[in-house]
Amino acid sequence: MLTTLAVDNYRSLRRIVMPLHGLNVVTGANGSGKSSLYRALRLLSDASRNGAVAALAREGGLQSTLWAGPEHVRKDRPAQGTRRTGPVTLRMGFAGDDYGYLMDLGLPIPHGSEFDLDPEIKREALWAGPFLRPAALLVERNNRDVRIRSGSGEWQRSGHQLQTFDSMLSEFADPERAPELLVVRDRMRGWRFYDHFRTDTEAPARRVQIGTRTAVLAPDGSDLAAALQTIKELSPRGTVEDAVELGFPGSRVEVVNSAGRFEVAFHQSGLLRPLSGAELSDGTLRYLLWVAALLTPRPPDLLVLNEPETSLHPDLLPALANLVVTAAKEAQVIVVTHSRPFIASLEALSPELQTLELIKDAGATTIDGQRPLDEPPWKWPSR
Repeated sequence: MLTTLAVDNYRSLRRIVMPLHGLNVVTGANGSGKSSLYRALRLLSDASRNGAVAALAREGGLQSTLWAGPEHVRKDRPAQGTRRTGPVTLRMGFAGDDYGYLMDLGLPIPHGSEFDLDPEIKREALWAGPFLRPAALLVERNNRDVRIRSGSGEWQRSGHQLQTFDSMLSEFADPERAPELLVVRDRMRGWRFYDHFRTDTEAPARRVQIGTRTAVLAPDGSDLAAALQTIKELSPRGTVEDAVELGFPGSRVEVVNSAGRFEVAFHQSGLLRPLSGAELSDGTLRYLLWVAALLTPRPPDLLVLNEPETSLHPDLLPALANLVVTAAKEAQVIVVTHSRPFIASLEALSPELQTLELIKDAGATTIDGQRPLDEPPWKWPSR
């Protein structure tokens, strides 16, 4: 389980060190930085697949995603530009009870390449334990060079130079000398993100699809019917039925198999025939998608949900909260939401829930009520 998330200079996240529990809610007003935090987590996950540089390019490049305020904030005077004293840097990292990882990206030295706007990975570090200290470092990357701490505690050169756009997580694999790197990489690749599911008339979830065993719902929900049927067969009896009954009393969902093509059939009290996926209301379809996503028989280490309450009637929020709390029994969950009724439903079901409210202070995102001494221990290494 992650215990700390740290981000520096990503959009409004000028400097944030966030404690994490098993079930976390990140909330705040529009523009407070919730989406930036969600994107920062996705960037970390992309790093494990060597996709962080490309993901930043899709957001407009490093210059577009960097903190847009002054390098040093003075609350006693208006924001103004000054001569930069430190390097341009975007840093992201996390720590858990067993391992921690961080990445530091910066601008390249122009050398006439067509890719001179691509950010470079300047530093990476993997360490043992909940916070970075020299004695806990296991693998360290400085520009192109990677070094590994041996079992005797001595540092060894990896013998392999990385490209500046390649992460050591994806491009350096040594199961004998650095097995911890593979462990952390596989965990990060298993992080699961669900954003706004499509429920329009052309949504993939409304179509009949070829069905195979589906333990993990696709991000676009296209394999909804197969995912629901997999949960029915692999999870305890009544798992899907109970979730549907809680959201829509007197209703049940069936998966119809026509020569290997699966379709959802929703039986509703008072109707003579079931409704197909194409006929379902947006809210009903969205709730079924969350049933399939959150009751997965293959839970991830980390599950991140971005505004799951979107388009749901307030009466469905307690049922959705029950799904989230159920998922948190098997996975660490981070929910990004601005819905107070949804948060209240989660609080009623989970006393262990941690709620973190983001606010803006001089344009920078901070955690409401968090003072410097309240932050988890965290240290960024120098370049």
